[in-house]
Amino acid sequence: MKKQLPLRSKQHNYALLSFLMGVAIGFTFFIWGVISDGGLFIYYGDFNAQQIPFYQLIHDSVLNGDTMWTNKTDLGANLIGSYSFYLISSPFFLITLLFPSEAVPYLMAPLLILKLGFASLTSYIYLKRYVSHKGYAVIGGMLYAFSGFSLYNIFFNHFHEAIIIFPILLFSIDEYMYNKKRGIVTLSVFASCTINYYFFVGMVMFVIMYWVIRICTKSYPKILFRELCLLAFEVVIGFLMSFFILLPSVMAVSQNYRLSEWPDGWNAVLYDANQRYVHIIESFFFPPDIAARPNFTPDSNSNWASIAAWLPMVSMTGVIGLLQNKNKHWLKKLIPLLFVCALVPIFNAIFQGFNMNYYARWFYMPELIMVLATIEAMDNSETDWLKATRLTAGITVVVLCLVGLMPYTDYSENNEDGVVKIGLENYPERLWIYGAFSLVGLCCFVLIIKLFINDKKKFIKSTLVALTAVIFIYGNFIIYIGRLQTGYSGKFMKDYAINGKNSITLEDTGNVRSDFFSCIDNLGMYWQIPNIQAFHSIVPGSIMDFYPEFGVNRDVHSKPDTTRYGLRGLLSVKYLFDDPNDENDFYINNKYEMPGWEYYDSQNGTNIYINKYYIPMGFMYDDFISEDEFELIATENRDKAILKAMVLTQEQIKKYADITGYDADNLKNLNDMIKNQKNNGSANFTVYKGISSEFKYDEKDYFKDAVKRKKQSCSDFEYINNGFKATIKNDGEDNLLFFSVPYEDSWSATVNGKKCEIEKVNFGFMAVKVPGNKTSKIEFSYTTPGLKIGSTVTFSAVFVYIVYISLLFLKNKKIKIRGK
Repeated sequence: MKKQLPLRSKQHNYALLSFLMGVAIGFTFFIWGVISDGGLFIYYGDFNAQQIPFYQLIHDSVLNGDTMWTNKTDLGANLIGSYSFYLISSPFFLITLLFPSEAVPYLMAPLLILKLGFASLTSYIYLKRYVSHKGYAVIGGMLYAFSGFSLYNIFFNHFHEAIIIFPILLFSIDEYMYNKKRGIVTLSVFASCTINYYFFVGMVMFVIMYWVIRICTKSYPKILFRELCLLAFEVVIGFLMSFFILLPSVMAVSQNYRLSEWPDGWNAVLYDANQRYVHIIESFFFPPDIAARPNFTPDSNSNWASIAAWLPMVSMTGVIGLLQNKNKHWLKKLIPLLFVCALVPIFNAIFQGFNMNYYARWFYMPELIMVLATIEAMDNSETDWLKATRLTAGITVVVLCLVGLMPYTDYSENNEDGVVKIGLENYPERLWIYGAFSLVGLCCFVLIIKLFINDKKKFIKSTLVALTAVIFIYGNFIIYIGRLQTGYSGKFMKDYAINGKNSITLEDTGNVRSDFFSCIDNLGMYWQIPNIQAFHSIVPGSIMDFYPEFGVNRDVHSKPDTTRYGLRGLLSVKYLFDDPNDENDFYINNKYEMPGWEYYDSQNGTNIYINKYYIPMGFMYDDFISEDEFELIATENRDKAILKAMVLTQEQIKKYADITGYDADNLKNLNDMIKNQKNNGSANFTVYKGISSEFKYDEKDYFKDAVKRKKQSCSDFEYINNGFKATIKNDGEDNLLFFSVPYEDSWSATVNGKKCEIEKVNFGFMAVKVPGNKTSKIEFSYTTPGLKIGSTVTFSAVFVYIVYISLLFLKNKKIKIRGK
């Protein structure tokens, strides 16, 4: 362990150099794409479908005052809870608030360039403590900022915030342990948790491992119990300071059923896809695959998993070199442990809250440690580079030959005997290009070692030059390959999607819902039109509850099939947009994909169809049905059935008996029928004549039901800041007014100015009671759940922190006075 060296007069020049090199190289990655895209940067995957529209949508929402709820995310969503994972508390997103809406898509590339520069800078700040010359830390900053993980996740734009802040978190821990610097741990914990709670979970687990290993290996100075308590105090205060964003985020994401994938049996010990082990291992020796198209291991089931850990040019040489050194080192304990964590599912899961959905989105943390091992090996004259490079090159060649030259029998060409082919990869040319990057980079590094290993200054300069060249070539290739995946959709995005909302001249798109059929993902968000299609991971739990009842899978997409056309009526869908260049057309062979639709117009690169049986938002029913009876209806008919009767729980049916018409005898017979159904496997409507026994599900009945609901709908409906309002004339008796907006406890509502109770109906939506023979004005308001309590905790923690810092300042001042 090298002791911390005294600060040099030119230290700031190295920090600035690290930042500027990151910015300069990042600029070369994006400038040619920006030029060809007319100032934009069009990539592929989630970058196009989420990052750009999310940034612009939330930018506009915040500036327009919609800071708590957005009607343009799925069927409506908690703005903070749904977007804190993506951007809402990112300092880079906050920069966009200084610009007009139209400029936001053009800022994506400049912001990414800045992120690469800051990743280089923050890693330099952490690494410089451990080397004798700050130039090694500049090399480390380049390796970290342009690592395989960093470039793989260009399309996951929001991952780079975690890449940037993680080195600062480790730096603050080191400062506390080495120099007893107080207060900065609190700030780094606060920043880490606030910027992205998901990555913070992994950081906490990593820092615990990091700190415990360093204490056990005695690589940290001894720490007194009082100092340990103060460290814990700073961590807790920093954590509590983030509660204004953390608590709303946790309350929102806890509704997501994807969190329930806990470790189970053998899946906790072994990965179900054996190719994944090869994928993990090769990711340390080769540049990263394109996320959607893993090449080395096409059947590893690791699409979008962020398995990438290559260090450009040096690969694993420095890591292996340090591990081979004879002297004791805490990194020799930590690095093997991290490899075990990567290869064992349950250990991998600890970095994502023990969720067993496979992701390797914590690999930026071991990469920083690998970078540290690399520059320490460079700074150590005892490193056996010959052994390290031979072993690294050997493993690289073995993996390359194993994948590229392995014979297999292909039976896909309807040949009973199969056809013998060579190579297990999907894209042979990419495989060998990746191999060339790895091996040529190693050759460059070996040459530098042979020529300059005994001259630090020349070694550092030549390594930086060669590393810059390798990063430039491999990085531009990775981004070029990614841009190739965009295909036709890239042209559509430039010509129509981005800033295309003003080209849609339909007058009422802001207060009705639309359907985007066979369009690029989240086109509705680009145009900021409320719609039922959404590619978004974090939406209200009510949406997750609703769709499965109708046989619609809701994981990261909301895409109800056209066979469930009744849902379009329930969800008040008026328009449908269809990309005519997509292979799936809404109107084909003189037939529409759903009944009741007709062509309306063509605008902004899409054909627009109108729902002749559109039902406005906010409508009433004549009939009511219990959830128990509704679930006896065949799944394929439920989307039509839900337009015939409002679905209520039995408790709600009793509570509103004057509206539903159910009495005690009806409910008793209903329960007898349900028991009979459970025992015999079919409903016996002779015991209880349920209304569903009279339901018919042909298209004519669907049209009739839609017309009935429209006659009982609101005369006007309007979205307002963080909610909506409507007016309805009810000529009949008291009734329940239904809105297809996801139910959450944080909604409040008034009818004619008086606060009223909100009921959860139709498996996840909201309804309020409206009086009969009267025109009523209804208003719903949304308050972010957890925001008030979280903000109170934050302000309290900030106050405690200020008191703590003030006491430290006074104490240090007294010590200085005594010293004089």
